[in-house]
Amino acid sequence: MLVYDRRYRSMTFQVIVFILVMALCWWLISNTIQNLAALGKDFNFGFLFQRAGYDISQRPIPYTSDDTHLRATFVGLLNTLIVSVLGCVAATILGVAIGVARLSKSWLFARLMTVYVEIFRNIPLLLWILIIYAIFTEVMPPPSAYRGDDPAWSMILFDNVALTNRYTAIPSLGMTNDPGSLDLGARITVNWATIAFLVAIIGGWFLRDMILKRAQAIQDRTGHRPTTWWINLSVMTVPSLLLIWYFGLHLMSPELKGFNFGGGLNVHNSLVVLWLALTLYTGAFIAEIVRGGILAISHGQSEAAFALGLPPNRTMNLVILPQALRVIIPPLISQYLNLMKNSSLAIAASYMDLRATLGGTTLNQTGRELESMVLMMLIYLALSLVISAGMNMFNRRVRLKER
Repeated sequence: MLVYDRRYRSMTFQVIVFILVMALCWWLISNTIQNLAALGKDFNFGFLFQRAGYDISQRPIPYTSDDTHLRATFVGLLNTLIVSVLGCVAATILGVAIGVARLSKSWLFARLMTVYVEIFRNIPLLLWILIIYAIFTEVMPPPSAYRGDDPAWSMILFDNVALTNRYTAIPSLGMTNDPGSLDLGARITVNWATIAFLVAIIGGWFLRDMILKRAQAIQDRTGHRPTTWWINLSVMTVPSLLLIWYFGLHLMSPELKGFNFGGGLNVHNSLVVLWLALTLYTGAFIAEIVRGGILAISHGQSEAAFALGLPPNRTMNLVILPQALRVIIPPLISQYLNLMKNSSLAIAASYMDLRATLGGTTLNQTGRELESMVLMMLIYLALSLVISAGMNMFNRRVRLKER
C-alpha cells in the first residue's frame, strides 16, 4: 500500500529520501570528527575570542590589533556590506541607463552601449579588478602632484574630489551643532544626528503610506483621487531639511595639507577599485536584464501612450518601465546575490572584507580552517537569504494582482 497506493506513495518516497539524506549528513559529520581527532584537533570556535594581532586598513568601527578575531570578523563583514550596498546601487543605476540606451534609435549610441556590455560581460571580474587596480596605482599621481601654484594634476567634480595613487579624497559631512553620540558599547557609537535622520525618514515613509491608503480609499468611495504628491513630498523631505538646518550640516571639501589631503574623507583605493569593478561588471548584466524586460512589454503599450500625447521619455518612465519591473526583478535578485558573493574577490585589491579577515588572516594564524570556512559560508548564506527575502517582498508588491 505504501508503494502502490497513490495516496501514500509520495509520502513514502519523501520519507525514504529524507532518511538517506540524514544518513549521508551523519556520515559526513562523523567522518569529519574522526579525521579531526586523528589529527589531534577538535571543532570549536574559541579562537574567535583570541587576540587577532593584525591590522585592518579599512575600519568602519574602531579596531586595533589587540582586538579579538571576532571583532576583526565583524569589521570584515561591515566592509563586505559597504562595498555590496554601494555596488548594488551604482550597478542598478548604470544598468538601467545602459539597458534603456541600448534601445536608442541612434545607431551609433546603441552600438557603443552594446560594445560596453559585451566587453565587460565576457571578461572575468578578477581581471577587471586587477586592471583598475593597476590604473589607480600606476597612472594616478601622488598627493604632492596637487601642490603648488601650477599643479601637475587638478581636482575633479568642481574641485571636490582628488584621485591619488594611495587614496581618493572626497568631501565629508560636517556639523556646526553636533548633538553628540550614543554609546552602544564595544567602542561603537552612533551620532544622535544619524538617529534623528533615520527616525525622520522612517516616519515620513509611514506617513506617506498612510496618505496613499487614504487617497485610495477616497478614490474607491467617490471615484475621485485627491492630489497627494505635494503632501508626500513634504512629509519625506521637510523633516530632513529642518534637521539639516538645525544641525548645520555642510560639505567639507578636501584640501592639501602638507603631504596629504585633509578636511575631507580619504577613501582607500582598494574600496574604490573593488566598487568600480563590481559596478561596471554587474551593470553590464543588469543592462541586458533591463533591455529584455522592456522588450517583453507589448509594443501596443507605447503606441497607446503616444496616441494619448505622452512624449517618449514620459512613456518610458510612466508606462514601459513600471510594467517591465515585473520581468526585471526576479533575475535582478540573482545579480545582487552575485555581486555580494563576487565581493569575496576583494583580496585581489587588498580590501579587507570578510574573505580577507575570517577566511584569510584569521584562518592562517589560528589554523582553524574548517571552523573559519563553515562560519564564513553561514554568513554568506545568511546575507544571501536576507537579500533574496527583501527583493522577493518588493517583487510581490510590483507584480500583477489577479482577481
